[in-house]
Amino acid sequence: MKTIIFLLQKEFRQIRRNKTLLPIIFVLPIIQLLILVHATTFEIKNINLSIVDMDKSYTSQQLINKLDGSSFFKISNNALTFDEAKEQLAKNNADMIVYIPHNFGTDLIKENNSSVQFIPNAINSNVASLAYAYGANVIMDFNKDIVAELLASISPKPIKTIETKARFWYNPELNYKWYMFPGIMVILISMIGIFISGLNLVREKEIGTSEQLNVTPMKKHHFIIGKLLPFLLIGLFELGFAVLLGKLFYGVPLVGSVWVLVLFTFVFLLVVLGIGLFISTMSDTQQQMMFIAFFVIIVFILLSGIFTPLESMPTWVQKFNYINPITYFMKVIRMVMLKGSGFMDLIPEFISLSIYAVIILSLATWRYKKTS
Repeated sequence: MKTIIFLLQKEFRQIRRNKTLLPIIFVLPIIQLLILVHATTFEIKNINLSIVDMDKSYTSQQLINKLDGSSFFKISNNALTFDEAKEQLAKNNADMIVYIPHNFGTDLIKENNSSVQFIPNAINSNVASLAYAYGANVIMDFNKDIVAELLASISPKPIKTIETKARFWYNPELNYKWYMFPGIMVILISMIGIFISGLNLVREKEIGTSEQLNVTPMKKHHFIIGKLLPFLLIGLFELGFAVLLGKLFYGVPLVGSVWVLVLFTFVFLLVVLGIGLFISTMSDTQQQMMFIAFFVIIVFILLSGIFTPLESMPTWVQKFNYINPITYFMKVIRMVMLKGSGFMDLIPEFISLSIYAVIILSLATWRYKKTS
């Protein structure tokens, strides 16, 4: 026990003196949580429209006002001709052309049928598909209003309609920051866990202190425990800091149990710290360790489901995620914070992370070469 205590004292002194680790521990979390939460969003707003109104009628103006009143659209140009609108689209001054043909209002009233053409800029397929979907919803609302006006002009009696109200569980306001913030927290804890544990060990190789430790009677497991505990405490501190920051700046709730969140974070930290230690045992320099760790963590993050739903990925990618610890923790932290899930709801994830921790820490201990 005394050996571990002395190792802990040494580790905290090294962390305090290390000018590379301190910014990673204290500056990186603030930047990630305050900036990336706003940047990593799939919500598309202020879509620039180029309107080509060939009808110039009261009905076409109603439709234009409907589009302009939407929070997703902004009319950037009223083109006189279709060619002028295409030029705006080519120059990236518009994201979508709305073409209203001649006799739009007349056909709608007399023939009960008319058409509007949407031509989105599909360089960015995500923006194009969302712009088209938003526009189609506006057209549907506009169509309902027209039908209601026609029926009201025919019948003097009030028309009975069915009103639908949507209620969303766990995120009633559909605040995208509530969804992204837990994911950014997972990335934060993962990066800090892998990088600081790996860099710390490799740095000792570079400055020669690892050789001094190797000739002591200290056991392998003493060394690994001494390396893990400081960063476990730092990781748990980062968790508490992130939860507090999310509550103060974004109003992200913590519906579930704090202790369940701490328990899963503890196990997950064992996994990522083990990965960092394992990579460091195969690296001779800090640069080499950072290159390997960067490759590993980028793959894990992109396949974790933070940007793309797991269900949308190919089958073989979904199977690969069985060895991706970030996938498990991403699911856990969202379910605990937003849904209020308890430990019994997350037993499969707990078992998977626990097995992962045992395997990776065993590999790191086995790979660490100590000469007595």
